Amino acid sequence: MMNSARYDVVAAFYEQFAPDEYTDPPMVELLRLVGDVSHLRLLDLACGHGRLTRELARRGGHVIGVDISSALVNLARAREREQPLNITYIQADASSPATLDGEIFDSVVCSFGLSDIDDLNGAIMTAARVLGPGGFFAFSMLHPCFPGWESKQAQPSWQTERGYYVEGWWRATSPAHGLRPKVGANHRMLSTYLNIFVRYGLAVEELAEPFPTSDWLAEPPDVGPVPVYLVGRCRRSA
Repeated sequence: MMNSARYDVVAAFYEQFAPDEYTDPPMVELLRLVGDVSHLRLLDLACGHGRLTRELARRGGHVIGVDISSALVNLARAREREQPLNITYIQADASSPATLDGEIFDSVVCSFGLSDIDDLNGAIMTAARVLGPGGFFAFSMLHPCFPGWESKQAQPSWQTERGYYVEGWWRATSPAHGLRPKVGANHRMLSTYLNIFVRYGLAVEELAEPFPTSDWLAEPPDVGPVPVYLVGRCRRSA
């Protein structure tokens, strides 16, 4: 397992790669599944530099963002000072039982953070613990089944030498795979994610596999379109 500060050294990358624009297919789908957040209390889990956090606040939500990276949280706090949206940012490990102790939210969201979290079991336990009865957990991620190809954007979900069925942390070796040679990723099978949701009482309500943009389809192997993104919403049992 890598040191939790591995994201600190690449914090500036996130602001360049993921600006406050919300037209990319997985974000459009995630915001659709989240729906109207007016007056809701929301937690952005693995909030990074605050991209999604800010949009939820602009839409009327009362939002707290939590991330393990102090550098990313500092970037988010700097934006909050420049353009206040009444967001609170917390630097903490979301998988720890002590994180957000006593807090209750209407919704927990996570945008492309699940594969970066080493202790997924602990993080989903936290999400379920802080959700009020009937609250929902919404997420987006690179599809666990995505094989990838050599492109600046199309990094695979798993290490090619291992294949889909071998789970664990891995680091990409090709510089074409953007962030993954620097911070790596945790590969888990689709069934692993769904079973962890079920374990903590998060019933899947809707899943979506938004069609990728044309740049993602520029270099795939000759097999036709493959799933690139997975977006979903789960509901905590009352």
